[in-house]
Amino acid sequence: MAVTGWLESLRAAEKTALLQDGRRKVHYLFPDGKEMAEEYDEKTNELLVRKWRMKSALGALGQWQIEVGEPALPGAGSLGPELITESNANPIFMRKDTKMSFQWRIRNLPYPKDVYNVCVDQKERCVVVRTTNKKYYKKFSIPDLERYQLPLDESSLSFAHANSTLIISYQKPKEVLVAESELQKELKKVKTAHSSDGDCKTQ
Repeated sequence: MAVTGWLESLRAAEKTALLQDGRRKVHYLFPDGKEMAEEYDEKTNELLVRKWRMKSALGALGQWQIEVGEPALPGAGSLGPELITESNANPIFMRKDTKMSFQWRIRNLPYPKDVYNVCVDQKERCVVVRTTNKKYYKKFSIPDLERYQLPLDESSLSFAHANSTLIISYQKPKEVLVAESELQKELKKVKTAHSSDGDCKTQ
């Protein structure tokens, strides 16, 4: 079963863990050289960050690619403040899950709720967001469902709009909830270091 397959690959990965600033940071190293770093709220076990890094064909480490959590500002730290301010006015897409749902937020979308159409594209296995005023269009996949090889269900999808932010939720299938619970049990077995400084392998 695909759900079991992904869970087994997580169990087989080399893992290190660190408690820091109220977060449990877990670093996974897979046999193929890929790395995954996750951060959980220490008290609730809620996933706050998930990012990936892989080596290039020449063996050099690539940049971290954020799957869950706040996106880094493009070029932050190297661009002038004018350019960073300009980028802040554009729609910002990020994923921020809850216990029961995968959730995405698209900031800087000021249009009223009835302008948005959010649906599942079964052929491309992705979620599509479009506006009737043709001002915004985006499609994105749900990596968790790909890894678990589960179908997309239109009835699990919902959205809301508030404070110029479109919030899209997809209710987690029961198979994912069970697998996440199993993973938490597995992570409790990982020896966890404690740190008060910023020195962490997941950074």
